[in-house]
Amino acid sequence: MDHINYSWEDNELEDSDLISANIDIEQDSTYSPLATRHNLQVMRRLFHMFNGGSIATLYLISFNHSQMVHFLGTIACLLYVVEQIRVNYPETAAKLLPFTKFIIRAEEQLKESAMVPYAMAVLLTIITFPKPIALIGIYSLALADPLSAIVGIKWGKHKITPTRSVEGGIAFFVSIFLVSLAVLSGYYGEVSFLTLLISMLLGLICTLFDLIPVNIDDNLTIPLFTSATLWLICALFGIHL
Repeated sequence: MDHINYSWEDNELEDSDLISANIDIEQDSTYSPLATRHNLQVMRRLFHMFNGGSIATLYLISFNHSQMVHFLGTIACLLYVVEQIRVNYPETAAKLLPFTKFIIRAEEQLKESAMVPYAMAVLLTIITFPKPIALIGIYSLALADPLSAIVGIKWGKHKITPTRSVEGGIAFFVSIFLVSLAVLSGYYGEVSFLTLLISMLLGLICTLFDLIPVNIDDNLTIPLFTSATLWLICALFGIHL
């Protein structure tokens, strides 16, 4: 694997220069440069959706609260260990690059990938919130984030911020609205005006929050903010889930 320069001879380089100076993917016929968050990277988005959707569905139909906490706690610990090995032994990680390049971004070569905060956020959501609320938070992370990214990157013509578009925001709102409506309606046994209203408020508030430039991984902010917001909305309406 001589396509990646993992040399660390120049110790005077600043941290901000390491990605460009020390891990340089050559643009040859064998490897293409790793994607960044501004690329479509469909395989990563689908992987994101599958993981979150699978976890939420397991919690919905099979695992109880205690089982999910133990299961996700174990997964989060294992992911952290694997990511530490990948980051600290780049020569070994390079051997897997033909496979991992579909889900790893260029900026994640020298740090843990987004899967670590993803697992931690899902675990914290399940620990903190009642089951219906936690399910909405996790399904929102699984669907709203990747779908809004795909729509925004591919069809986003009307920019709100450099990284957000009207089209992506609509996809984000619709995803959270439908997720909330489906879970709440299943919990109450019917689609009612109240579940429609709550779902619309939740989708609107979360979409506006997503426009705020926060320097925190959105894998952490989306499920926790969505769940906390829904909990407050339910409290205002006197609903106990």
